[in-house]
Amino acid sequence: MQNLFSNTQYARIVLNEGLQFCSLANISSFSRILPKMGPLESAKKVAAYKAVDEYVKNNSVIGIGSGSTIIYAVHRIVERVKEEDLNVVCVPTSFQARQLILNNHLRLGDLESYPQLDCAIDGADEVDSDMNIIKGGGGCLLQEKIVASCASQFIIIADYTKNSQKLGENYKKGIPIEVVPMAYTVIQKRIEDNYGGFVKVRMALAKAGPVITDNGNFILDWHFPQHLSNWNKINIDISMMPGVVETGLFIKMAEKVFFGMPDGSVKEQF
Repeated sequence: MQNLFSNTQYARIVLNEGLQFCSLANISSFSRILPKMGPLESAKKVAAYKAVDEYVKNNSVIGIGSGSTIIYAVHRIVERVKEEDLNVVCVPTSFQARQLILNNHLRLGDLESYPQLDCAIDGADEVDSDMNIIKGGGGCLLQEKIVASCASQFIIIADYTKNSQKLGENYKKGIPIEVVPMAYTVIQKRIEDNYGGFVKVRMALAKAGPVITDNGNFILDWHFPQHLSNWNKINIDISMMPGVVETGLFIKMAEKVFFGMPDGSVKEQF
């Protein structure tokens, strides 16, 4: 990790399992931050490139998601802006996304100036066969869902490990739920009583206490029973609990998912 980030100043954003690094200094080349290209990283890259090539057009406003796969999407946008002289405005979903946009000299926008987006591109923790999606492993679920809801087209990019028949099949860290701090205990109990499983407060690694989102809230991770399937109803029910700010369930919001595969191909799911 140290070699990849030498000579550049970084902020550490605490995640549930490990640290994600976001540049706070000018990045002259993405080669400094892109991971070594193993099968998984190659899969992320081909998915991101195909999505950007298909959906990013001239004179468009694009929502930029968060996470490791998005780095490749931004990389490709930068290439196309330079090669094709594209006019693109980028609206971020997180601190990380904002830094990627600024550090690579893309045009930064916000929802106040651009309340309607042409497209939003984001990653996912898991996608099932019905296009139900778990997001929020990086803690950005609220702003990600807001930006996605403003986009005419919401596109997911992911590697092959995020492709499941049912939620919870591959992703074992639970469904993130952003909550107001004073209500976290009440919400924990209600979810466990109503649906089973167990709910944990996501704890920080580089500080004592819980992870604090960009919005000043806590994140609960709900490790749900595998027999659950009516995700639309469950999402509505949990969202209606006082103190719940947003869930990491993105129910049939995506128009298309691009999965990068181990052989270098891209699988598309509608």
